Amino acid sequence: GDALDAADMTNLLDRRTEAAIKRGLDALKKTQQRDGQWGRPEDKNREAYTAVAMIAFMMNGHFPNKKPPYGETMTKAVNALLRAGKIQFPGYMGNIMYAPGLCTVALSEVWGHTEKDDAVRDALKAAVKVILGAQNSGGGWRYNPVPAGHDVSGTAMQVVALASARQAGIFVPDDTVNRGVRYLTLAHQTADGGFAYMPGPGKSGFPRTAAACTSMMMLGRHEAPEVKAGLQYLRKEAAGALKETFAWSYAMYYMTIAMNLSGPDNFKWWYPQVRDVLLAKQTADGFFGQRSEYDTAVALVVLSMPYGFVPTYQR
Repeated sequence: GDALDAADMTNLLDRRTEAAIKRGLDALKKTQQRDGQWGRPEDKNREAYTAVAMIAFMMNGHFPNKKPPYGETMTKAVNALLRAGKIQFPGYMGNIMYAPGLCTVALSEVWGHTEKDDAVRDALKAAVKVILGAQNSGGGWRYNPVPAGHDVSGTAMQVVALASARQAGIFVPDDTVNRGVRYLTLAHQTADGGFAYMPGPGKSGFPRTAAACTSMMMLGRHEAPEVKAGLQYLRKEAAGALKETFAWSYAMYYMTIAMNLSGPDNFKWWYPQVRDVLLAKQTADGFFGQRSEYDTAVALVVLSMPYGFVPTYQR
């Protein structure tokens, strides 16, 4: 079948993993700042960390409300993002385009699971407008909320964000999506099946190939030849990347979503490998690696993938 059945789920999620997820969520709850965000106040990526932490809670069925243990944690986080969206200019949360992209994914999920709160909808619409306005003439995005540069990694993030906003019922023009996909396909490398950092001939990389395949599948392009070749490249490179790759957490995040979107066989092959590596990284205080809230939030999103609570990441 297309989805993991109950038996598969039980095999993938053992007590050890469930306990690790709970310890990780508790660690994040403890380190949430008073303003509802994660990360030190001087950190420029706080909104991105906050969005990934929110996704980790939601993947375990925890949404903004008054319910213990994490309902209030989520309420504070949502309010923090709503405030952040009003500081620089409407809808622009964070300092580089990854942050508004991740915030859009997080708010799309919140909007889908709460009483359709007007403030969340308005923030989502504003965030989508920022993303739409930042696409450059070639269909790509880069780091800044203006249509200047472009790269595969930045473009994949915005395509993922637009796919999840669209799923939540926010209008996203087909033309924007099609130009984004075309941009990504131009960076595909026929020699090895991977994706380069920019369109044209270049060096394929594991993290960006995972991101490109994920974003194209989220828009329903599972059968595109570039995606099929990209998935083969990812399977071939997976063992090496698990040990070490540039932007490791980012790579594991997209690889796990890509394997989930591409079907149960890929996911059943991949998940136990990444799960075991992550469980070995968790420290006694519940964090993964060096007390990094970002790495911990990403690890929790990856470990929680079999639960399937966040529909954006499901096939």
